[in-house]
Amino acid sequence: MMKLHGYYRSSTSYRLRIALELKGIAYEQDPVNLLESAQKGADYTSRNPFASVPMLAADGRDRAQSMAMIEWLDEAYPDRPLLPRDIEERFTARELTYAIATELHAPLNLPVLKYLKDPLGHPQSVIDTWYRRWLKKTLDPVEARLKQLGTGSFLFDDPGIFETVLIPQVYNARRFHYDLTLHPRITRIEAACLALPAFQRAHPGTQPDNPANTAEKA
Repeated sequence: MMKLHGYYRSSTSYRLRIALELKGIAYEQDPVNLLESAQKGADYTSRNPFASVPMLAADGRDRAQSMAMIEWLDEAYPDRPLLPRDIEERFTARELTYAIATELHAPLNLPVLKYLKDPLGHPQSVIDTWYRRWLKKTLDPVEARLKQLGTGSFLFDDPGIFETVLIPQVYNARRFHYDLTLHPRITRIEAACLALPAFQRAHPGTQPDNPANTAEKA
């Protein structure tokens, strides 16, 4: 069985959990506490030199980089595809997916936010402004593209690679109190996804390393 090394609130871990759940692939979890820098330990980096989550132990190999893993899953396990068959639809899915994965994840991930606070010394209010600024820069055109496409509950008929990446970013946007009222298509897709069991199982709130769940078991 595959083993997923991740952190409950990591957007990249979240997107990989969604992909695994949508494809119906069984996996075990081995939590990696980012707040304690567990991903920087010698044992972990000997397997994943990127010192990042998620890491997926699958088919005798430790795999890193969430987007590469999602596309690998789609190629290795072609049932319930995350990418459309049609080449133009595949481009559309990738266009919107990579807008979020490349434009938003890099400036908004945990190492960057930590660096803004220490050593640069910015207060949390400034960091929150930074976060919302980059969200707007990408979510505005994503919303505009969705309007052009006339999307409904999902980008296409069923949730796929775009939704696996969008939903974790919207989760983070809400954590940072970003105003999503001007993004009705994004929030419509969010609501449709969160109503599905696969997304519910992947949600940070249901993960074993979520402190709220740990406290309930104590």
